[in-house]
Amino acid sequence: MICFNRCTKTGEYQTGFIPGAKNIPLSQLSRRIDEIPKDRDLLLYCRSGMRSKSVARILRKRGFVRLILLQGGINAWSGQLIRPK
Repeated sequence: MICFNRCTKTGEYQTGFIPGAKNIPLSQLSRRIDEIPKDRDLLLYCRSGMRSKSVARILRKRGFVRLILLQGGINAWSGQLIRPK
């Protein structure tokens, strides 16, 4: 199973997200890192891919190894998106 972690600013989350995503903005990562499972694959994404690269570097330093980066971010995603009402 893949756990989706979105690394965007809160407002971007409202424009649409991958089903099952958990929104953890980069600015909150250090205090919320315990919410991220180390024993599952993690698909990291943001709007264009830059913040998720930063998050991947931080997570690797913290011992996370099962990281997948969505190249091009949510802009490159062709699957289903959920748009909050």
